Amino acid sequence: MPSAIVLPMQTTLNIIQIVISILLITVVLLQQKGVGLGAAFGGSSNVYSTKRGVDKILFRATIVLAVLFIATAATNLLIQ
Repeated sequence: MPSAIVLPMQTTLNIIQIVISILLITVVLLQQKGVGLGAAFGGSSNVYSTKRGVDKILFRATIVLAVLFIATAATNLLIQ
């Protein structure tokens, strides 16, 4: 039987995980188009391209949000 502390914590983690997932979807959709799989097959004329400005921020935000999402999922799994 779950204790009185686990249920509010589990609900809070579920809400946090939903918010992180929405942010992660938004950040992925905001990233520049045409830099994905097409570049691997010669679709891009650039030999080497560095991420600058907003593209770099979105890239790092994607990594941070993905790590946070995995961490909240693991935490939620452990407290169940």
